[in-house]
Amino acid sequence: MENKKIMAYRRENGRVGIRNHVLVLPLDDLSNAACEAVANNIKGCKAIPHAYGRLQFGEDLKLFFRTIIGTGANPNVAAVVVIGIEPDWTNIIVEGIKKTGKPVTGFSIERTGDIGTIAAASWKAKEYVQWASTLKREPCDLSEIWVSVKCGESDTTSGLASNPTVGNALEKLVGIGSTCSFGETSEITGAELVCKERAATPEIGEKFMDTWNAYNDFINECKTDDLSGSQPTKGNIRGGLTTIEEKAFGNMQKIGKSIQYVGVLEPAEEPDGAGLWFMDTSSAAAEAVTLWAAAGFVAHFFPTGQGNIIGNPIEPVIKLTANPLTVETMSEHIDYDCSAILRGEMTLDQSGDNLIDVLVETCEGKLTDQEVLGHEEFVLTKLYRSA
Repeated sequence: MENKKIMAYRRENGRVGIRNHVLVLPLDDLSNAACEAVANNIKGCKAIPHAYGRLQFGEDLKLFFRTIIGTGANPNVAAVVVIGIEPDWTNIIVEGIKKTGKPVTGFSIERTGDIGTIAAASWKAKEYVQWASTLKREPCDLSEIWVSVKCGESDTTSGLASNPTVGNALEKLVGIGSTCSFGETSEITGAELVCKERAATPEIGEKFMDTWNAYNDFINECKTDDLSGSQPTKGNIRGGLTTIEEKAFGNMQKIGKSIQYVGVLEPAEEPDGAGLWFMDTSSAAAEAVTLWAAAGFVAHFFPTGQGNIIGNPIEPVIKLTANPLTVETMSEHIDYDCSAILRGEMTLDQSGDNLIDVLVETCEGKLTDQEVLGHEEFVLTKLYRSA
């Protein structure tokens, strides 16, 4: 495939973004109200409330910091206002985002109060929004767009058409030098040995297996009965996927037939090179996309069977389906209908090209259905209880 030129935003660190958000980012749950007040005062900025950030520790705290810093550092973000209850942890977020070179300022509520903090942060947000509005798109290579992939509410049409469409598109994107990622550790169960063999080296395959085994050990330790209703979900079962193995092999279609993954990432970890990467993520849609956005991915392919309404505040989610019933009943959520594959009216190769065309349109400013409908699910992954 030709490495097309697209019009996008070149950030200070050289990365390419396809949106131009100004974020008002809370360090902790106590700061949500102040962030939302700033976003109410200053039109054109976006608050992202969340539930965590107090009394976390160890690996859970490291993941929290990595996710919040990565969210602000994402190339789809032009500038960031950070608000926290106290200054020390707030400054950790500010300094982490500052490494990208983008404008970022932090405010702490202690010894100032909500009203004073909201006023000061609103002035800074106003400055950032007006500055960001002057930024221009410029020609960039399509290969500079980082794309993540995840499926949701899968059914028999997913493994037959929509997931293979994503796999075909990824083969072409990776072929021109793009950076792409798949994950959903739990939903590879049953196909884990096949996934291991898709690694670029035996060492990478073993690292994947270590990641999958850690998940499997956790499930075996914690489950009280079985995973029916969770893996596969009730929607999966209604759509014809009666076992996790059936779901897993359909899931694997999203990475095509010829690509090998070049590394294994921790949740929200940024890759250090081009190619296809596996990330250890939850299979819960909002959690997984939040982690990929925090790792720097700027667009997401989301094939669905029964229909899923997931969105993200900063990484546009492009949803596709091959289920005619879903197209009919949930058309406002579907960016690309690939059901023609199942009717024999379109080849898989043509469908992959069509999906890339949708990606290009999204990169150049066309809003996805989730953006138009206001679906901005931002869900942090928490590893264990707070102190």
